[in-house]
Amino acid sequence: MPGNPLTDSNWAPNLADTVERTVAKVRSIATDNAVKASRGIVFGILALMAMLIAAPLGIIVFTRFAQIVLSRMTRTDHATTVWLSYLITGGVLMLCGFIALAKRHPKQDKPEKTDKKNNKK
Repeated sequence: MPGNPLTDSNWAPNLADTVERTVAKVRSIATDNAVKASRGIVFGILALMAMLIAAPLGIIVFTRFAQIVLSRMTRTDHATTVWLSYLITGGVLMLCGFIALAKRHPKQDKPEKTDKKNNKK
């Protein structure tokens, strides 16, 4: 009887291979995707925390660099270079804000005019 698993001498290894393939397939579908998602969440949070720290420090460094450059270029007193550097930094940040505001909504094409008499485009 070829269909009887008890008379087949390879039924145990075949069954073990089938179980192993099934478990590996379930693991690759469930576990690997969960690992990828959790890594994405963790590294995303780390990147967000790094950006929250780096952005103010970058603004501080830019402002101080502007003070140094202005003090050497204009040969004015310290108080003048400070408010000029604040003005420049504020202008750059305002320009970045205007650019981000303009890119907030995608530009839409103008709708085609329809002919009111014939209701045709």
